[in-house]
Amino acid sequence: MHKYTELENLHCVSVKILEKPDKELDDQSNEKPDKRWLRVEHVMGYQYDTLIYNVRIASMQDNELSYGELPPHAIAIKDGKIAALLPCDDSLDDVFEQAKSAIDATTLIPQNEGSTPKHPWLLPGFIDCHTHLVYGGNRAEEFEMRLQGASYVDIAQRGGGIKGTVEKTRRSDENTLLHTAIKRAKRLCEEGVTTIEVKSGYGLDLDTEVRMLRVAKSLEQHLPVSIKTTYLGAHALPNEFADDSEGYIDFICNEALPHIASQNLADAVDVFCETIGFSTSQTERVFSCAQQHGLPIKAHVEQLSDSKGAVLAAKYGALSVDHIEYLADSDIPLLAQSGTVAVLLPGAFYYLSEVQKPPVDALRAHNVPMALATDFNPGSSPLASILTAINMGCVLFQLTPEEALRGATAHAASALGLHDRGVIEAGKLADLTLWDIETPAELAYCINGHRPIAVFKEGKHV
Repeated sequence: MHKYTELENLHCVSVKILEKPDKELDDQSNEKPDKRWLRVEHVMGYQYDTLIYNVRIASMQDNELSYGELPPHAIAIKDGKIAALLPCDDSLDDVFEQAKSAIDATTLIPQNEGSTPKHPWLLPGFIDCHTHLVYGGNRAEEFEMRLQGASYVDIAQRGGGIKGTVEKTRRSDENTLLHTAIKRAKRLCEEGVTTIEVKSGYGLDLDTEVRMLRVAKSLEQHLPVSIKTTYLGAHALPNEFADDSEGYIDFICNEALPHIASQNLADAVDVFCETIGFSTSQTERVFSCAQQHGLPIKAHVEQLSDSKGAVLAAKYGALSVDHIEYLADSDIPLLAQSGTVAVLLPGAFYYLSEVQKPPVDALRAHNVPMALATDFNPGSSPLASILTAINMGCVLFQLTPEEALRGATAHAASALGLHDRGVIEAGKLADLTLWDIETPAELAYCINGHRPIAVFKEGKHV
């Protein structure tokens, strides 16, 4: 099989790829390619695997331009990474011979005859840096009960709430958990998510927590997505330790966390530090244990009260502090000093009808990076849409569209300790999305109104 590439004089250079069997061409003796046609054979030695051109690039680089926009460039991919960003000028002609395949992005958008070809926008793949998408059952019935007047206590007494999800998750075998998790993760992937963080925390015993983490990691085998796992054993107090929270922390530090670390099942450790969760002293015990096992930390903090969990997390150099609605302005410089990312979760804010907003202005003033995620979970944020989370971040928390999009790309990567993605630049993973939009702001402005016209995971069109 050969590729024949037609070169035309468009914005950069337009390449239209056709595939024809050799025999078909040989049989058509009257059809001879003229000098506009370039034969590219599938042989070893190509400098690039793929060339994508005729795009506008929202790189998310810090280049002082909105969205890190680059002037007209083509992007060259090799071995799953961005090999080069190439200017769209006459020098690009020679690059086509060096690429195994070339994609003219304008051909992916329906064009009006005779009109100037429309150039789509290229963005980094979205990163959902805070989810709980592996769990058993759902809480649709509880949602209905609440709207019919039942209180949280009523629901809990009927076996609902977190403990209800724990029971359902413990009863779910690995195949059941995997099947439902694939459905949820697939929904995120459809919107251009290429990396997902998945927390445990609905097992609260060793066997189920391990099963959840194993299922989460296995999602990579079924979907074009990278998975980062977080052990959240300190999510709630299980029935077995109903009156012994210190005993449960002992169990986490002495049994569960060492086992999970030894099996490489977790990339980080998280704690729900809150008045209805775990105290700062208990949280510190888990943080210290995580550090002993070489695992970075994250923290659910200041969601319901100012418990000073963020201060503690900053002391331990946490990757991120998440929720932070009640974070005190005076504690924000500590986050800036530690390089900790503030993860905003508007889905839970919306779903629980909260009124206390995170201190966005103060975070801006101290240049603390703000990430944005779905918090996909069965109880407080059953939100299977990163685009909706982006819109919510703007409408509910007054983020700018650029802040929201950076929050779901570059800053989300930082919240997971990932330095190889979230930005379009040479050397980064080629996790990329193409969009039929006039400006990146459209992705934040319209409520879940777009889908990418193409997604590339480590350079492969998926």
